[in-house]
Amino acid sequence: MTNTSSEMIGDLYLELGGFLPSVEVAYVTYGKLALHPNNAVLLTHGYTTTHLFCEGGAAASESSWHDVVGPGKPIDTERYFVVSSNMLGSSYGTTAPRSIDPRTGNPYGPHFPPITLKDIVTVQRRLLERLGINRLLAVIGPSYGGMQAFSWATEFPDFMKGTVAVVTSLGPPPRPILERITSMLRADPNWNGGDYYATGGVVDTLTDLRENTLRSYGIEEDLEKAFPERALRDAKIRKMAQIWAEGFDANSLLALGGAMMRFDPRPKLASIRSKVLFVLSRTDAHFPPSIAAGVMAALEEAGVDARYFEIDSKHGHLASGLDAAKWEPILRRFLSELQTAT
Repeated sequence: MTNTSSEMIGDLYLELGGFLPSVEVAYVTYGKLALHPNNAVLLTHGYTTTHLFCEGGAAASESSWHDVVGPGKPIDTERYFVVSSNMLGSSYGTTAPRSIDPRTGNPYGPHFPPITLKDIVTVQRRLLERLGINRLLAVIGPSYGGMQAFSWATEFPDFMKGTVAVVTSLGPPPRPILERITSMLRADPNWNGGDYYATGGVVDTLTDLRENTLRSYGIEEDLEKAFPERALRDAKIRKMAQIWAEGFDANSLLALGGAMMRFDPRPKLASIRSKVLFVLSRTDAHFPPSIAAGVMAALEEAGVDARYFEIDSKHGHLASGLDAAKWEPILRRFLSELQTAT
């Protein structure tokens, strides 16, 4: 597994008026930056996964992109320089609710200031600039990562040539996800108003939440061949949920969930300058293909050069990783066109 690097990007004034001192960003890179940088790609990860999501395992909660990123793969690390950073507010090395507030010496916890998608991508831009990257070939991400990709396209329209938004939308999912998460966490006896770091945590509730989420993503179809017996399959899903729950932070769920529910790039779509590839999965219950017409119509009305592709997969929200071969040709072609365009 690739070792994670870390970069301090300084103080951050947030869009909604808050402030975070001494922000730290965790990230990994793959490949080599061209002498005249024109091959840099930013990967943006999902709600509950990490910047290591293309490496598989517990790091790839919303499906591993192991078959999407790497030498000879669609995002070819022998051709492109790939940066994947843990987003602001997440639980895997970037400043987040579990981080220590240098002003108090205690975790931010429930006092972590509200953030937005603009804050998240601003942190990523600062990281890229520290790495000597002032222009991207593309921003690419699934699920919440797709929302980040759209946010990049609207907030920093001249920074990238292409935007690849996968199993996502121009707004939060239609289901009241955050309300369900919040009510379950508040019902946990250890919740303590979100100050649970010294009370044993809320791992059991997080495990229940994660199991429900994995099932809604289509994990049973993924495991059916390896675990044909339901009891064994259920045990495997529960174990996967427990592993994730032991590493994630409940306050990050709320911080990132709040940012997701505030996300609405539609008023800024006309500012998009990059070409857009929008990809959905035929069986995704979270971002179903029925939303495609509305998204593409909004992009077209805003004058955006956009194309749509639907992955014919039974793997629901996990299709972009588990059925990578089914959308590989269009992704390869899209990136090649970006690189050869003037």
